[in-house]
Amino acid sequence: MSSLAATSIEADVLGMVLHGAVNKSASDYLREKVWEPIGAEADANWLVDAEGFELGHFGFNAVLRDYARLGRLLAHDGAWDGKQIVPTQWMIDATTVRASDDYLRPSVATNRFGYGYLVWLFPGERRQFALLGFKGQYICVDPTSKVVMVHTAIEDPVHRGEPWALWSALVDQLG
Repeated sequence: MSSLAATSIEADVLGMVLHGAVNKSASDYLREKVWEPIGAEADANWLVDAEGFELGHFGFNAVLRDYARLGRLLAHDGAWDGKQIVPTQWMIDATTVRASDDYLRPSVATNRFGYGYLVWLFPGERRQFALLGFKGQYICVDPTSKVVMVHTAIEDPVHRGEPWALWSALVDQLG
């Protein structure tokens, strides 16, 4: 999954800082802290640059069911089967725009989405967010209803709005 090109350097720097702080790759840290606790069935990894550093903004790869597991973890604000994997308050902060950060609100940050901590925020009163990847790879999350949608098809420019219409209909129906 990736973020905007304008913020790509921030995710890359964050990955390098993480590597320096924990003395292991982001993939290894993710495996230990998230992937194993949620019972992921396959390894996840990032593409690496010429120096061997993982690209924080791009190239995160996992199998579909593990993307769904990640979505479930996020939908439960970082909890998995009663165990808090990611702090709840951090999850809320990551997926909510503070009043002082109005420029990050949906329809202000971009025509459609707002921006949190490397996640895209849906418009509306209800807290919903997505991890948006390259060419139509999405994990959409509605913490209120615990609805998660994983989309891995190639994005078709003619039908670009269809995943969002599907997401909206799912939340309306199930949420």
